Amino acid sequence: MSYPLYTIEMAYARMRELQELANRSRAQQAAQQQRETSAKAHKGRAKKR
Repeated sequence: MSYPLYTIEMAYARMRELQELANRSRAQQAAQQQRETSAKAHKGRAKKR
């Protein structure tokens, strides 16, 4: 029986993919929090006439 070859380069490439995904997720969460904070700030302001 032969097993598929899994090289250190493949492991490193997968690690980089996961790191990029985590960074995108973190950036998206930060943007969502910024939008929520901005919306709350605008909610309390009186409208201009």
